[in-house]
Amino acid sequence: MSKELICLSPIDGTVYATREASSLEAAREKIAIMRHAQIKWANRPLDERITLVLSGVGILGSMQEEMVPELAWMMGRPIRYCGEFGGVNERATYMAEIAKSALANVQAGDDETFKRFIKRDPHGVVFVIAPWNYPYLTAINTIAPALIAGNSVVLKHATQTLLAGERMAKAFHQAGIPSDVFMNIFLDHDTSTSLIKERNFDFINFTGSVEAGRAIEIAAAGSFVGVSTELGGKDPAYIMDDANIDVAVDGLMDGAMFNSGQCCCGIERIYIHQSYYDAFVDKSITWVNQLKLGNPLDPDTTMGPMAHARFAATVRNQINDAIVKGATAHIDRFAADDDNAYLTPQILTGVNHDMKVMREESFGPVVGIMPVKDDEEAIRLMNDSDYGLTASLWTKNKDRAEKIGERLETGTVFMNRADYLDPALCWTGCKNTGRGGSLSLIGYHNLTRPKSFHLKKA
Repeated sequence: MSKELICLSPIDGTVYATREASSLEAAREKIAIMRHAQIKWANRPLDERITLVLSGVGILGSMQEEMVPELAWMMGRPIRYCGEFGGVNERATYMAEIAKSALANVQAGDDETFKRFIKRDPHGVVFVIAPWNYPYLTAINTIAPALIAGNSVVLKHATQTLLAGERMAKAFHQAGIPSDVFMNIFLDHDTSTSLIKERNFDFINFTGSVEAGRAIEIAAAGSFVGVSTELGGKDPAYIMDDANIDVAVDGLMDGAMFNSGQCCCGIERIYIHQSYYDAFVDKSITWVNQLKLGNPLDPDTTMGPMAHARFAATVRNQINDAIVKGATAHIDRFAADDDNAYLTPQILTGVNHDMKVMREESFGPVVGIMPVKDDEEAIRLMNDSDYGLTASLWTKNKDRAEKIGERLETGTVFMNRADYLDPALCWTGCKNTGRGGSLSLIGYHNLTRPKSFHLKKA
């Protein structure tokens, strides 16, 4: 008996879209076809693969007018923010630009006796399990370079953004990428797990929760298939005693509250030099109180609902836990807060690391702020976390930021900015954030395997 996948809209809790999940047998058959098609795809010239992928990205961008309200209905992002195509195009274009150099043979020597080099071979069938919070941006990080490198790609999108994968498949197929090279398959968790255990894939890329990432690694255990994971985060910021406070407030509050706080690298903890603490808190309260919580289809709305009521419940639980333990909440309840998916953004002070809100991933519009006396205290607190995705440092002194950054347990160190993904840099993490590595030169290396040639001349 087939299972129905259901997307409930956070706007009003109604069913927005449904799709029938593929059976295990049907999925196996599709992947077997893709395995044969991948060989032909990899043999096509690199320039041709690049052109087709960029054409597909362009067609996806032409769907923007439909995609923006669709995203609002599926996961609650306000239409005023115009979707994700700018970032999708930036990332895909950059990966296309570096493809030739990133995939070029590594020459190890060519003389009268030997020719030696290392070639980059595609893995084969790549399985991309994409999240709902940035359904196009996160997916393109792997899909574009995987296809360019000569892999075929199976996309399984989150049920919350059920239609995103369908749109991507439509765009790439319309561009001329064969349907048996890039395929969006509707899968439930049990079927996905079975496919992984059976070694139907040659590489797996997952973005999502720690629990789900752990389940995928367990399913793949013993198969020797590579698993790339970008999991939870509890990203900190440190504002030093020489920082521009107004700039920091604007950057960090946006980093904490944009997309209703549902960002992999959103700011969830702020440590600020004690001399600036009061001023920063006051300015941050003013900034957050200017947000308008409401229906994301309203152009005036700056904060929509969280993607699901259960996500909002997690954040409310963390806030209440902190208040019970002595924290102060500074933002009065917004009129649109419905004790369901629509959640008042919150700033907490008087927090400490015994509170859930400072230790567990929130993935919502709440941030705790703590004063610190010096760099050493800030470094200790920033590293006191099970996660390590990004850290944001605010100072006028680049050397100071670099030295502190070298001591932080994190995948990316920002200075005077936050919540941004630069496609020229590897997107990676450490600790419970996982061991992924997408985009940049390293992204191509993770989506291919090295093959060494040691050729003795006659």
